[in-house]
Amino acid sequence: MGGDSAAGILPAHSIAALAEAGAIVAATPFDADQIQPASLDLRLGPVAYRVRASFLPGPSATVAARVAELTLHEIDLTRGALLEPGRSGVYIVPLQESLALPPEIAAATNPKSSTGRLDVFTRVIADRTREFDTIPPGYRGPLYVEISPRTFPVIVREGSRLSQIRFRTGNPRLDDAELATLHAETPLVDGDLHLAGGLMLSIDLSDRDGIVGYRAKRHTGLVDVDRRGALDALDFWDPIATHGKRELVLDPDQFYILASRESVTVPPDYAAEMVPFDPLVGEFRVHYAGFFDPGFGHSDAGGAGSRAVLEVRSHEIPFILEHGQSVGRLVYERMLERPRFLYGRDIGSHYQAQGLKLSKHFRTP
Repeated sequence: MGGDSAAGILPAHSIAALAEAGAIVAATPFDADQIQPASLDLRLGPVAYRVRASFLPGPSATVAARVAELTLHEIDLTRGALLEPGRSGVYIVPLQESLALPPEIAAATNPKSSTGRLDVFTRVIADRTREFDTIPPGYRGPLYVEISPRTFPVIVREGSRLSQIRFRTGNPRLDDAELATLHAETPLVDGDLHLAGGLMLSIDLSDRDGIVGYRAKRHTGLVDVDRRGALDALDFWDPIATHGKRELVLDPDQFYILASRESVTVPPDYAAEMVPFDPLVGEFRVHYAGFFDPGFGHSDAGGAGSRAVLEVRSHEIPFILEHGQSVGRLVYERMLERPRFLYGRDIGSHYQAQGLKLSKHFRTP
């Protein structure tokens, strides 16, 4: 069954209208570039709490009450602070944005692309909820983000933007038949179209650019999440070449940046999201940051198809990825209205027309 044709993802001007109407409450005025074509960046508040473990509040508790029970240490973010990686490094930060949504509007959150490419795992939590990153229709209350750096030590501060939120009405998701029709009108992917509950993406290990990916180094220096182009990539990443074998062994608990074989396009009247892939196909996780804005890879926004960059982590055993292996699924949703600006050249988007690309923090060779 396809999505409700009257439903859709709210574009930037509708998000601004929500804020004007008091449905989004910000502790300080929005940054000039905080509203994206189909989402709103969320900003860290002035304090972080190091907690014993990740949690969900459940239907009878607030996040603040659970934080009060679990806090080990309070950290001032007003002048910047270090968040350390490791399995026990779980931090909860109240966000500057809170919500008073109308009953017909729900929301979902995701890490920003640059956050995922740093192997910083983030999830947004709302009061009295049973799921991460899911805000129910009509929610009224604060938002918090759980932050867990996995590889690099990171510097964050009040106002840093690690996560983003989308607002939607109804069920705007396209089913496979609708995706096939859309692809016939506006190609969504170069090459053959493979659909299975969304657009299937495969891994590129063809060595087309000399390297197929990057493996994160251990025991590196600091990454300031708010500084662009400040770091030499080779101090943090090992480039990977397959030497013609067209396969890659994922080492347990290592983090990789890889790319899809396909170039994808998100037409202006649609948004897309990378969703969790069937865990039965392999012992690895792909893509922490899943939102693709209207105009991604589209010619109207300065793109001619852009590959999806994949953040990949193997689990407890080594796993062999082979060129062309299916690793991800991209679902498309209708916009409620076409955005007045698109992802890409109009707003200086960092990842438009991308191939294999590290986050904006690194200078690549």
